Amino acid sequence: MNANLRFWLGAAALGLALVAGLRLLGNDYGYFAGYFVLQYVVLAGAWNILGGYAGYVNFGAAGFMAAGAYSAIVVRQWLGWDLIPGIFAAAVVAGLLGLGTGYLTLRLKGVYFSIATLCLAVVLQTLVVNWDYVGGSRGAYIIHARDIPPFNSYSEMLFIVMLALAIITTGIGRAVEMSRLGRGLQAIRDNERAAEAVGVPTLRLKLVATTLCGALMGVAGAPLPYYSGYLNPEAAFSLAYAVNAIAMPLIGGAGTWAGPVIGAVLLASLQQAATVTISSALNLWIVGWMLVIFVAVAPRGILGWFRKRT
Repeated sequence: MNANLRFWLGAAALGLALVAGLRLLGNDYGYFAGYFVLQYVVLAGAWNILGGYAGYVNFGAAGFMAAGAYSAIVVRQWLGWDLIPGIFAAAVVAGLLGLGTGYLTLRLKGVYFSIATLCLAVVLQTLVVNWDYVGGSRGAYIIHARDIPPFNSYSEMLFIVMLALAIITTGIGRAVEMSRLGRGLQAIRDNERAAEAVGVPTLRLKLVATTLCGALMGVAGAPLPYYSGYLNPEAAFSLAYAVNAIAMPLIGGAGTWAGPVIGAVLLASLQQAATVTISSALNLWIVGWMLVIFVAVAPRGILGWFRKRT
C-alpha cells in the first residue's frame, strides 16, 4: 500500500476512534479538552514549516492566530456566514499576511527576523484594539446554536472540525517534508548561502513557506471565537500561543512532520491537566521547565533522542 494512503487511512481511523471514544465517555469536557490539544497540533505544525524546515524562528504566531480569529468574526458579522466559511477566510487573510510579512522581512537573518515577526503581532494587536467593528478592546461575542445536527452537541462539532484541521495540517507538513520544497527549505536551514550558490531559489521557497505557515496559523485561530463564545484582543494575542508554537515542535522534534504532533499532544495535555487540577497560571511554567529539560537532555527533541539511541 502507498505510504501516503497509509498515512491518511491511519489518521482517519485514529480520528474516528477518538470521536467514538468521546461519545462513549458522554462528557462535553472531553471535547473541549481535545479541542485545546488539537488546536496546538495545528499551530505547532504550522510553525514547523518555517521554523523547523527552514530554520526561521517566527515569534508572531499569536498575531497570525488572531488574524484568523478576527477574520472569522468579520465574515460572521458582515456576511452572516458560519464557521467553515470563516476558516477559509482566515486561511486567505493569514496566508496573504504571511506572504507580505515574508516579502518584507525574509531578507533579515536570525534574531532580526524573529524580532520583526514579534513586532507584527504588536502592530496587529494595536489595530484590533482600535477597530470598533470587531469590538475593539471590549471584545466580540459569537452566539451559536445549542445543537447542530448531525452532531450530538456543539462542542462535538468544534472538536471534529479541529480534528480535521489537525489531520490536514499534519498531512501538509508530511507532504512538505517529502517534497522538493521541504528539501529546499532544509538546505536553507543548513546553509543558505551554499543553497543559493547551487541554484536553490531561496527567496521563493521562503515566501511559499511563510504563506503556508501563516495560512495554517490563521486556520488554527479561526474556530477560537466559536470555542469561547467571546474573544478580546488580550486573549487573541496571548503570549501562550507564541511560546507554545515554538516550544512544542522543539520538544517533539523540529524539522519533522511528527515532532510537532508529539510535542503538542504532550505539552497541551500537561497544561490542560494543570488547568483542571491546579491553575492555568502554571501553563507557561510547565512549558519553561519542559524546554529546559529537553534542551539539556534531548536538544533535538523526543524524535531526535530516540533516533540517536537506535
